Amino acid sequence: MAKDTTGRLHVQVKTKVKTGGKRKLSSKLWLERQLNDPYVAKAKAAGYRSRAAFKLLEMDDKFRFLKPGMAVVDLGAAPGGWSQIAAKRVGSTEGKGKVVAIDLLEMPEIPGVDFAQLDFMDNDAPEKLTAMLGGGADVVMSDMAANTTGHRKTDQLRIVGLVETAAAFACDVLKPGGTFLAKTFQSGADADLLAQLKRDFATVRHVKPAASRQDSSERYVLATGFRGEAKSEA
Repeated sequence: MAKDTTGRLHVQVKTKVKTGGKRKLSSKLWLERQLNDPYVAKAKAAGYRSRAAFKLLEMDDKFRFLKPGMAVVDLGAAPGGWSQIAAKRVGSTEGKGKVVAIDLLEMPEIPGVDFAQLDFMDNDAPEKLTAMLGGGADVVMSDMAANTTGHRKTDQLRIVGLVETAAAFACDVLKPGGTFLAKTFQSGADADLLAQLKRDFATVRHVKPAASRQDSSERYVLATGFRGEAKSEA
């Protein structure tokens, strides 16, 4: 229940979606969840391209890793919710910082964001991104998730493998002291990933923002204080 401005109580009714035609149960449940998700409504009201924008907002409000003037790489950026937040936080919309977004999919233009449609796993991707940035990155972030098969152990390995690849990419482009942020899922398969991150970064922690659905095992790994060598400036 919720109160309006007159103090009267109102019952908040959840929207139900009927299963009919060729709609699968999984599609029905996803649609119901979207229709009843307050963050979806908040994202539309704020002009954000995805509810994921609030996850980044919450994490940055707490740990302050996006600062004015920084250079940021957003891996797997489409539809662009994280890029929107990064552009505002580093000031690239005013020409101060720099945000470079990449994805295999096309992404409509975002003010303050340079977009490249490419695979970050390509051998020449780090060089291309560094050229677009004009030097190294202060932050590399990824909200990507691997395609799932439905087989739990296989999916866990795919997810961790994707994060490990993103982390290796980050180590190729980050400046000393830089930050790596990536989506992962709670499992016992990420021990090697964490060990590697702890070798490359001063501080490694898991974070679960409030905007992450509570019934999901989704969480984020935040690694700060990159120990790598300085990247040459273009």
